[in-house]
Amino acid sequence: MGNITLSIPEQLHEKMRRHTELKWSDIARQAFEKKLREIELMEGLLSKSELTEEDAERIGHAIKAKARKRFTR
Repeated sequence: MGNITLSIPEQLHEKMRRHTELKWSDIARQAFEKKLREIELMEGLLSKSELTEEDAERIGHAIKAKARKRFTR
């Protein structure tokens, strides 16, 4: 099994130290696994897409413009 080292803010580290009953390495591993599953799902969806990056940007801008109109009324 591989090892990694994380840097976290001291305030977060202090809070974590108060909960020695938790296995923080397991929690971190689960978070990494969840994020990787999300990334792999997105990659799978995108690999089947016929949209270009320009198409996606154009659609995104159109959605944002309509949302702005809707919420600035």
